[in-house]
Amino acid sequence: MTTSSGSSAPHTARTIGLIGSGNIGSTVARLAIAAGYDVVLSNSRGPETLTDLVADLGSRASAGTAQQAAERGDIVVVTIPLKNYRDVPAAPLAGKIVIDTNNYYPQRDGNIAELDSERTTVSELLQAHLSNSSVVKAFNHLRAGDLAAQGQPSGTPGRRALAIAGDDEAAKTAVTALIDSFGYEVVDAGPLSEGWRFQRDTPAYLPRLDTAGLTAALTQAERYAEIG
Repeated sequence: MTTSSGSSAPHTARTIGLIGSGNIGSTVARLAIAAGYDVVLSNSRGPETLTDLVADLGSRASAGTAQQAAERGDIVVVTIPLKNYRDVPAAPLAGKIVIDTNNYYPQRDGNIAELDSERTTVSELLQAHLSNSSVVKAFNHLRAGDLAAQGQPSGTPGRRALAIAGDDEAAKTAVTALIDSFGYEVVDAGPLSEGWRFQRDTPAYLPRLDTAGLTAALTQAERYAEIG
């Protein structure tokens, strides 16, 4: 695991697409706009249902279909129930960075055999579906309200850290820069296969931790089978 405080240097991504505009999606959109990005929001009910949210977010926000959010976003955030991950349009996301915010909740998603057996992880499922994209797991281990409220300037002692995982180092660098612009440190948990270390029911899930605390929590994580 590696840590980074990111960088204030300009990033080439200027538009964030959001496939899903619930609590986490709308919070990421708001933070992205505050950091100087444009956002394109989408949901399963159609862009006309996002009129009030777009008006509240202001001129940097627009609404579209999932296809349009995927096409227009330089970085695209997938924040929909896991059971619907196959609905994410793959073709327009080819060659792009995709942030996966998801967690597995069997009571919501139904039982997924490869996750129940821990043969794979949530974000590896999305990566397999989006084989030509670079998936980075992030934003899944804190509440939307905390994400909205707990960001601090770089260099602030005790600044909260967020975990990421991914197989593409350049994609992780880009996501680190985005998270830093939102006001958070970053701890890299490693490849997507290590994303389980900050899934639900782990020490890293939900508590406010700084870099040292989050690094320790990731190390202490146990597989569900080990928890018993």
